[in-house]
Amino acid sequence: MKKRIIGSCFLAAGLALGSLLSGCSPTTTGAVKDDVSLTGQTERLEAAGLDYRGPQYNIAILQFDNKTPSRAVGVGEAATDILRTIVKQSGLEPIVLSKEEMQQQERLIELQQTGALKTGKKDAASGFESIDFRIAGAITAYSEIEESSDVIIVQSKTRIARVQVDYALVDVSTGKALLSESGMGEYRKKTGGALGLGSKATHDPGLRDGALRDALSKAMTKMVEKLNSIPYRTRVVLVEGDNVIIRAGTKSRMEPGTVLGVYRPGADLVDPETGRVIGKREKQIGEIVITGHENENVSDASVKSGSGFKAGDIVKETR
Repeated sequence: MKKRIIGSCFLAAGLALGSLLSGCSPTTTGAVKDDVSLTGQTERLEAAGLDYRGPQYNIAILQFDNKTPSRAVGVGEAATDILRTIVKQSGLEPIVLSKEEMQQQERLIELQQTGALKTGKKDAASGFESIDFRIAGAITAYSEIEESSDVIIVQSKTRIARVQVDYALVDVSTGKALLSESGMGEYRKKTGGALGLGSKATHDPGLRDGALRDALSKAMTKMVEKLNSIPYRTRVVLVEGDNVIIRAGTKSRMEPGTVLGVYRPGADLVDPETGRVIGKREKQIGEIVITGHENENVSDASVKSGSGFKAGDIVKETR
C-alpha cells in the first residue's frame, strides 16, 4: 500500500511539473517585418500617407552608407530595401539609382549654375525626367543589448536593437535639401521559458530590421509632411490655341477645375558673393484651368486669363 501511495505521489508530481513546463514553454513576442507597434509609428505613417494629397512624386533612393563603428553587416542594404517599401506605402513612387548616376546629374547642374556650361535645350537643373526628389543617408550607429529577468523558475530575456539614421530629402531640380535630420529607431524582442528553457539568445536579423523600420518610418512621416506642404510646380509642354498641355496627369492628383498660375521665367538671379545662380525671375502671365488628364503624366487645360503661353512656361499651384 505504501509503495502505491509513493508511486501515485511521484506520478502526480510528474504530471504537475509537466503541466507547469508546458504552460511555461518557450515563447517569443515581437513580430518584426510589418510591425513597429512598440512605438505606434506604423499607424502614424499610415495616417500621414492617407493625409497626403500631393503629386505621386518619383523618389530616387540611394543606397544608405554603413558608417556604424562596428560596420554591422548588411545594415545599409537592409535600410535601402526597407525604405523602398515605406516610400511605396506612403503613396509615392520609389526608384533605386546608383550614386554615380545622381553625381553625374548634379555635376551638370553645378556647371550650368556657374556658367561653365550653357543650358541649351534641356536644362540639367530640371532633373531627370522621371525623378523629382531623392533620399540619401547613412546608418551612423547600431547596437544590440540584452536584458534578463528571473522570477522563481521562469526566465526571460529581452533583446533590444537601437539604430541611428542620418537622412536628407533633396530636390533634384535645385540640388537643395528640403529636409536633413537624424533620427533613432528601436525594437525589442522578448523570449522566455521555464527553468531556462528557450531563453537562450541567438542571432536574429529581425531585430536589426525592426529597429531600421522604426527609424525610417519616423523619417518618412516627416518627409511626407514636407512634400505635402510644397505647392505643385510643373511646365507647359505644348500650346494648341486655347488648349494648354502640361506635365501633370493623374499622378498630380489634381482634379479638373483646378486653377493654376502660369509664369514666364526671366533672368537668372545671381548671388553677388558666390556668383552662383540661386533662382530666376518669374512673371505671372495668366491662369489656366485643368479640364482633364490624358494619362498619368499629361493633362489638358484651358486658358482662364492671359495669352502668349508657350512650351517651357512655369505652371504653379496657387494656394
